[in-house]
This record gives sequence, structure tokens and C-alpha cells, in this order.
Amino acid sequence: MAKSNTLGASLAAFAIFAAIAFGFGFLNAETAPRAEAQTTQLISGGAPRAQHVGAAPDRMRVIDGDTLEDMSSDITYRVVNIDTAETGSRARCTAERDLGNRAKEAVRTLVSSAQRIELNATGRIDRYGRTIAFIVIDGRDMGETLIAEGLARPWRGRREPWCDADGNLIP
Repeated sequence: MAKSNTLGASLAAFAIFAAIAFGFGFLNAETAPRAEAQTTQLISGGAPRAQHVGAAPDRMRVIDGDTLEDMSSDITYRVVNIDTAETGSRARCTAERDLGNRAKEAVRTLVSSAQRIELNATGRIDRYGRTIAFIVIDGRDMGETLIAEGLARPWRGRREPWCDADGNLIP
């Protein structure tokens, strides 16, 4: 009987704690995420996908061709469906750096001229803490746009080299 009472007391304590935590999240509006900016929808296969709709273009910082930061939420997004060449010291050859810089500038142009940006998170976070997401700018998938312009390639699940042994881009 003592075991049953202990379990009941533990469940009651948990229920009280959960109720307080749940209530505090709604009462403390300054630290709670803005509900109007996030919704949940189902993608094919039934897995939930958070959707951050209507990110302000002037609050987006382009880090590189496949990484953006929403400065209003301090969330960094990694585009799920593409890989772009590296920039700066991470580039393995000059050709990769040049292509990476062109991709970055193209994304800056897309973002700065955007009327609407949607950040559709997949629910995954990468090893660098970035939210993996599809990014849609004015109704067009940003990754597909960069691929069509020759500034990105489809993501194949792992990083692949951009440079050959002579410092040329690998087709």
C-alpha cells in the first residue's frame, strides 16, 4: 500500500509541476515564442513540420549560400535541399571560394528584394545547432532557385568536395 501512495503522490506532484510550467509559459509572454510567427502543419508521411511564416527580409542575415539567420528570433537556418561552395578560409580552392561568394551574393539579392520569406523547419537540428529548413522566397524554393542558376547542387546527405587536385571545380 505504501508503494501505491508514493506513486500517487509522485503523479500528483508531477501534475502540479506540469500545470505550473504550462501556465508560466503562457503568462511570461516576453520569453514565449510568438504564436503568430509559428504554426504546425503536416508534411507527407504525417511528420509534423514547424513553419515560421513571414520572416521580415530586413531581419535576415545571409551567412553563406545555404545558411541564413533570422535576427528577430536568433535562429540560424541551414537550407535542407542544397549544398553551396564554401567561402573564406573554409574553401579548398579559389574556384570554390568564388562560387561560394557568388551564391552568397545571389541569396543576399533574393532576400533583400523579397516580399515574403517562409522558413519551413523540418524538425531537425544539425551538429552546428542550425535549424534544418526549406526556405521559400516569394513562393519559390530558394534551394531550387540556386541549383537552377548553377550556384548550388542538391544535398546528398554528406559534404562532397568542390575542387579537384588542380584547383578546378568538380562538375
